[in-house]
Amino acid sequence: MSVWRQDVLASFVVFLVAIPLSLGIAVASGAPVAAGLIAAVAGGVVAGLIGRSPLQVSGPAAGLTVIVAELVQTYGWRATCTITLLGGLLQIVLGACRIARTALAVSPAVVHGMLAGVGVVLVLAQVHVVLGGSSQQSALHNLAELPGQLAAPRPHSALLGALTVLMLLGWSRLPKSGPLRLVPAPLPAIALATATAWSFGWDVPRVELPETLFGGWGAPVLPDGSPVAVAGAVVSVALVAAVESLLCSVAVDRKRPPGTPRTDLDRDLLGQGAGNAVSGFLGGLPIAGVIVRSTANLEAGARSRASAVLHGVWVLVLAMSCGPVIEQVPLTALAALLVVLGARLIDIAHLRDLRHHREAPAYFAALVGVVVLGLGEGVLVGIAVTGLLALRRLTRLAIRVEHLVPHLEDRPGPVRTHVVVEGTLTFLGVPKLTRHLQDVPPGASVDLDLNVDFMDHAAFDAIHQWRLAHERLGGRVDIDEVHEAWYERAVTGEMSSPRKSPPPSRWWAPWANRRRRHEQELDAPEVSPAAVLLNGVREYHGRTARLVRPIMAELAMEQKPQHLFITCVDSRIVPNIITASGPGDLFINRNVGALVPRHGSRTPDDSVAATVEYAINVLDIRTITVCGHSNCGAMAALLAGGAEVQHLPGLSRWLKHGNHSLARFLATDPSGDDTPPLTRLCKINVMQQLDNLLTYPWLRQRVESGEIELVGLYLDLQSAEVEILDRATGTFMPVPDDAAQARTVT
Repeated sequence: MSVWRQDVLASFVVFLVAIPLSLGIAVASGAPVAAGLIAAVAGGVVAGLIGRSPLQVSGPAAGLTVIVAELVQTYGWRATCTITLLGGLLQIVLGACRIARTALAVSPAVVHGMLAGVGVVLVLAQVHVVLGGSSQQSALHNLAELPGQLAAPRPHSALLGALTVLMLLGWSRLPKSGPLRLVPAPLPAIALATATAWSFGWDVPRVELPETLFGGWGAPVLPDGSPVAVAGAVVSVALVAAVESLLCSVAVDRKRPPGTPRTDLDRDLLGQGAGNAVSGFLGGLPIAGVIVRSTANLEAGARSRASAVLHGVWVLVLAMSCGPVIEQVPLTALAALLVVLGARLIDIAHLRDLRHHREAPAYFAALVGVVVLGLGEGVLVGIAVTGLLALRRLTRLAIRVEHLVPHLEDRPGPVRTHVVVEGTLTFLGVPKLTRHLQDVPPGASVDLDLNVDFMDHAAFDAIHQWRLAHERLGGRVDIDEVHEAWYERAVTGEMSSPRKSPPPSRWWAPWANRRRRHEQELDAPEVSPAAVLLNGVREYHGRTARLVRPIMAELAMEQKPQHLFITCVDSRIVPNIITASGPGDLFINRNVGALVPRHGSRTPDDSVAATVEYAINVLDIRTITVCGHSNCGAMAALLAGGAEVQHLPGLSRWLKHGNHSLARFLATDPSGDDTPPLTRLCKINVMQQLDNLLTYPWLRQRVESGEIELVGLYLDLQSAEVEILDRATGTFMPVPDDAAQARTVT
């Protein structure tokens, strides 16, 4: 299908979404209904032609409904058009100055909180219309009047509203692959409500259009108010529309198909400004990039700006030729559409993400501020709370002190204290720091970890003076080696540029840190293996936890690994190291010998099969890797005939699953191959376990169809190098520099 044909089809889909939304947003804003259609035309044609966002679609946005309604009530409709025009000119200036990206400096917590607040205001206002009444001037008044409206609804209006909501919700549950889903849900919902009202002859308020789309046009008038208030209104319209459009552009860019260019944000802001200027001049609503229309555009297969431009043309054609049909649409149905749209603006998924990053207070502050105070005031409240949170993070200081008193029955051990300081250490944190340091027992050996991003002179002096006093009393203070060189330079007053120090040890290599400790500490009999393990956990908390916390918080809700990795329980195999992968990348099954019991085995064991089923059918993993290694104890036991493990019944039964690997090894002619027998068996075992996977019919079918890819790896412990299996030749080869060229099993 050509790009032009895809864009034409996509434009019809977006057009069907735009019509009911434009009408509903106009009604909710207190503007003439035609203003929504004019804005849709301007957003599609003008912003589409001038902007540089290939797949974004602009038009009247629900996020601007509250601010437009306030402007209409304060200045009147014609003056609001002037404010829209001036806001568009301001956006053109901002785009010409190439500062579009600065709008993205507004915290997403504030933006999503603002949209959620707009959603609450929309729902509270439009519920009254759905029930046959009229909305009040503020969200609080709407909330106060809601019980009375619920007690005495108008039956016909309420039925039409309920029918529209049910249709919207039910349409979204239809199969995505069905032909009906090609039609956007708002169109059949509004059509059904309109047909119902017309069929039964119900007397409900309907849309009123002028004789022609621009029939009631008049020149915009200057707002009657203080220049400061008018300027604030212009800035509010310009910035809110700009931020919403830019965030929409970023979201669309993340989903764009391959080969589609990225958005030029500065040029797109120019297009938005031109669209707002034209819309305001012609008597339309303010426009912005709309995520609902843009998403529909993406899903319909659009590939260029032609889709957005054509959708504006279709709106213009419909408005000019189908006015009588549009005038049959009940206002109740449009209000119900906006209730659903407002509810969707309150996106709980965003709140969940913000909670992980501790930005939920800014979200709720913006939400409540928009509902109680208004849109502009609510955004300012959210920004203020964001600033307070940032200031709190800059002054946040966490101090942990752990006293370790290892001892044996015949000999008590020395007291050792572990102190971890995290955050920003300034004079504000000195009282808290000294209070904790004074609790350290005299004469104790202290491990001091300064995991701080900044330390001023007052904090340094407090630590230095305490260290001198503690060591005079016979104690010892060891500062972690990452900060030791810096600390010594601060003590001596040396201000020359230091030599570049080697990077700190990787978090995955704690043994390297233990090797640098004093031998007396390592060999001390009172330090048990459990204590060493706990020391490692403390080191993780002090060094690593804060680094991996964001990704772990995301993985806590849902895991999305890319590979199933079956390998041996041998402690020398660390999958994340040899694959350079991080948390959540691998779904790992470890067992003795990296064995995969065959389908229908006489010695039943479903542990590996259950892992494979979960990985493929639940986690949607498409790659399974079996990794063997040299000097495998399980393979050595197989070569010895199992004599070494006869006294271990569980292990003996498990190793029977390796008999096929042993039989394959015995059937192989070793002539001309000087590879040690154990090494040959370890490699053959990888091949056999891949074949064992194919004994499961459902898995073999998916492998043969190309849905699942099987990979064989072998780790040589002596050289620490990984080899990859070439199934065509049955040999292991070094991994090529370009991993994409590696031959894998298909």
